[in-house]
Amino acid sequence: MPQEQVLVIERTIIEQVGIFEGLTFDVDLYLERIFVPGVPRFMPRSQAEHDPSFKQIIPYVIMTHQGKYLSYVRGARAGETRLVAKRSIGIGGHINPADDMPLFNADFYQTYLAAVEREVAEEVSVETAYSDRVVALLNDDSNEVGSVHLGIVHCWNLDEPKVSKREQMITQMAFKTADELEQTRDTLETWSQKCLDGLDRMTRAARAC
Repeated sequence: MPQEQVLVIERTIIEQVGIFEGLTFDVDLYLERIFVPGVPRFMPRSQAEHDPSFKQIIPYVIMTHQGKYLSYVRGARAGETRLVAKRSIGIGGHINPADDMPLFNADFYQTYLAAVEREVAEEVSVETAYSDRVVALLNDDSNEVGSVHLGIVHCWNLDEPKVSKREQMITQMAFKTADELEQTRDTLETWSQKCLDGLDRMTRAARAC
């Protein structure tokens, strides 16, 4: 069986701009370096998961409508077993190769955005119009999961709260206010905890687009 290939960049790309812990809102500064043709590459996930000299690029899509945020709990079928039973406010996952994803394309960022939409569509069905903006990058080197991943945090501002699940691993899906999410902080995965602290700023940035 062919090995799963995932999109990565060398960690040194982030270090050249400036390594950070948690969220950074200097989005353009990093995206301009990450999506230079030839910088993103695919490698076997089995290798990437154990090599912190590479960062797997993970789109992390936060969906919001009128002050509420989509959240869900990862069930036993979750692909990342280390995150099972954790509540999340981010939809997304690894970017895998596709026939229409040439890595040396000068417009690779637009190709990436199309891949994000495909990734989200595998997990949920968004049955309303929305705007999409990258509002932050997320890095967490404090644990083994975070040390090999880099989150690109998108905010999808939905016209209506019409989202239904497609993946069986998604359970207890509901829109919640920031206060309601704060009350369940201990059950949130690490990335969602960090995003929760920046929700106001990210939501304002998304509305400004």
